[in-house]
Amino acid sequence: MPKDADARTAPAHVAIIMDGNGRWAQKRGRPRLFGHHAGARKVREILKACPDLGVKYLTIFAFSTENWKRTQTEVAGLMSLFRRYLEREAQELFESGVCVRFIGDRVRLDDKLVSLMDDLELRTAGNDRVHLTVALNYGSRDEVTRAAKRLAYEIEQGRLTHEDVDAETLARFLDTHVLPDPDLVIRTSGEARISNFLLWQSAYAEYEFVDTLWPDFTAEEFARVLRDYAKRDRRFGAVRA
Repeated sequence: MPKDADARTAPAHVAIIMDGNGRWAQKRGRPRLFGHHAGARKVREILKACPDLGVKYLTIFAFSTENWKRTQTEVAGLMSLFRRYLEREAQELFESGVCVRFIGDRVRLDDKLVSLMDDLELRTAGNDRVHLTVALNYGSRDEVTRAAKRLAYEIEQGRLTHEDVDAETLARFLDTHVLPDPDLVIRTSGEARISNFLLWQSAYAEYEFVDTLWPDFTAEEFARVLRDYAKRDRRFGAVRA
């Protein structure tokens, strides 16, 4: 497993758009779901690499609000994959010290999957070695819209006034309110777009777009991306004296 060259310069929070599963499978003459299964196994490899690389928080984009537009067969297969993954990995995640959270709108997800998500969050809540956040039925615009509705309700109930509303207040109503903002966002597969992922939270994140399809993305390549990140000069709008 790769070791971190300098933990002081590692991003504390890395978010990944895990793109390319379907294309990976099609290049091998297999159905798209074959690629999704390979992609799920890759999550384990990257998650295991995080402690040695100095990454405390890992957020992965598993299923977007737009992914419902895919074929019924693929969507059903993905939901089945998510259920089996949670059942199969729950014990290892707990024993490895991983704290698991889910972000996104759970209303459209089936009851069995939501129950597994709730149970895993509760079971791993005391862990602190790595914080894994899974974005499931997640879209950033949807998240901000839901946050705005909750904020408006608090104003209607008299618990807040319009003068209380600022960026910090709104952030408290986001799905990610307990997480630090990502330092680095990685997208695999060669696509150079952010696809409605953590739009608010990644306002000052660094981005890295890599050509590798997600099932081929290794811990070694992950380490290389982090080393490249460490060379960047992050000024957050300021100018070096």
